Amino acid sequence: MNRVAIVTGGARGIPRAVAEDLASDGWAVAICYRKSEADARDTIEAVEAAGSRGLALEADVSDSNACAQFVEAVRREFGPIGALVNGAGPYHRAPILEETPEAWRSMFDNNLHAAFYMARLVAPDMIEAGWGRILNFSMANADRLAAQPMVTAHIIAKTGLLILTRTLARKLAPHGVTVNAISPGYIDSASHDAENLDAILPRIPAGRLGTVDDAVRAARFLFSEVAV
Repeated sequence: MNRVAIVTGGARGIPRAVAEDLASDGWAVAICYRKSEADARDTIEAVEAAGSRGLALEADVSDSNACAQFVEAVRREFGPIGALVNGAGPYHRAPILEETPEAWRSMFDNNLHAAFYMARLVAPDMIEAGWGRILNFSMANADRLAAQPMVTAHIIAKTGLLILTRTLARKLAPHGVTVNAISPGYIDSASHDAENLDAILPRIPAGRLGTVDDAVRAARFLFSEVAV
């Protein structure tokens, strides 16, 4: 097992928490960021405080060449890749008929295409090792194929990510590599204001928002030896 993990989008949110959890389990962790350099430094400080090696590099994973350079830099620093978390997934809100072609394309470039670029780059290391873990982050509404008029391109890209996940899982399973997706619902974060919470909570069967730790615990299982 190559205990080297890449976490895209690892400077913030759930991907950051996953990166820190991997570090606490002894993984060397490399993250990439586009604009959040200070947050990325904080993440790496937390990784190193946990006793693991950390690396943060600026990389736009919507660019296939940038992905290749990033992965190669991680290999030079830490060695072959054993786990990949496709956590980068920016979104914006716009009514479907007011969406611009440029913004539409950006949702696919960042949420779907990036995951494909990264997976194809790390898969050879995992195939050679006979073990690996790829984890993608989608969304509950994508899993449900729910209509989302304000974030349409984002939801379609995340739905495509689920098909990519299943396809990679079938392709890589014979090599001891698992590929899974976590599709969180509403997660308790500063992005939800009180008014939104009042509208959201009655629609959640559990009666509460999800937490970042909920996602981290699911990821922890999927990285483990018992998740086969």
